[in-house]
Amino acid sequence: MSLCDFADFVCRFPAFNDADIRMVRKSIDDGFRSFVREIAPAIDTLVAPIQKFLNGAEALFVSTPWIIILAAILLVVYFASRSWAITFGSAVAFCAIGVTGLWNDMMITFSMVTVSTLLAVLIGMPIGICMALFNGVQRVMNPILDVMQTLPSFVYLIPVVMVFGIGKVPGLIAVVIYAVPPMIRLTNLGIRLVSEETLEAAEAYGASAWQKLCGVQLPLALPTIMAGVNQTIMMSLAMVVVASMVGVGGLGKNVLQSINNQFFTVGILNGFAVVAIAIVFDRASQAYGRRLQKHWEAGK
Repeated sequence: MSLCDFADFVCRFPAFNDADIRMVRKSIDDGFRSFVREIAPAIDTLVAPIQKFLNGAEALFVSTPWIIILAAILLVVYFASRSWAITFGSAVAFCAIGVTGLWNDMMITFSMVTVSTLLAVLIGMPIGICMALFNGVQRVMNPILDVMQTLPSFVYLIPVVMVFGIGKVPGLIAVVIYAVPPMIRLTNLGIRLVSEETLEAAEAYGASAWQKLCGVQLPLALPTIMAGVNQTIMMSLAMVVVASMVGVGGLGKNVLQSINNQFFTVGILNGFAVVAIAIVFDRASQAYGRRLQKHWEAGK
């Protein structure tokens, strides 16, 4: 090997031939497309209930008169926070969004966030419980969760779109995948933070493993689990804007269109609407978590 060849070898990392790389990529892409076409009927059957649930929630929020939706939201906010200040601030925020003509778009986003949060909780809580009860499950799940929380949000759209196509359901799936890790981690953490003395006392009274979980661990872990719900809601709202690229409507679609067309005012208004919803959810859920924490400390 000559000196020039050696210098070239040192300066440039040795790589496969470009033609070989293209051939491998084409083989993988063709194989994946064939696989997706074969399982397409099964995918349609699988996502049909999710599609109906999402469409039903969206129709409920959009078609119901605004005064009823606003009253229901304020009731939930008050009973969660028990704070007139948070309730009044929520009323001002939602009325401001409605006055700017964004009520229907907000309801579409609201329905997406509601459904994705429910699905994330239903998926994440059982996984978190299994991680807390079985160390082997935690060892397997921790690297997966690390990868899920490290990947950029746009990356989630690639496999989802390739498998499920364009539409609301693929966007919902991407939002759930992005938002579920905090729910899993904080459920696991909350259960593991229950003291051994408390569990030993439950065992002394003859409690079974199921009774300890339902009667001791989950109630004591509820403040931490609520923190997981809070983070799931925040991440769902953040991902809804990104998911607008694959057909999710609402405020995220407006933000995307304002970026593409350089509509400054539209982008600012829709962006502030998303922020207002996030603040309302955050304040209400945090206040509820603090109430649970005080109740838990008072019962110790």
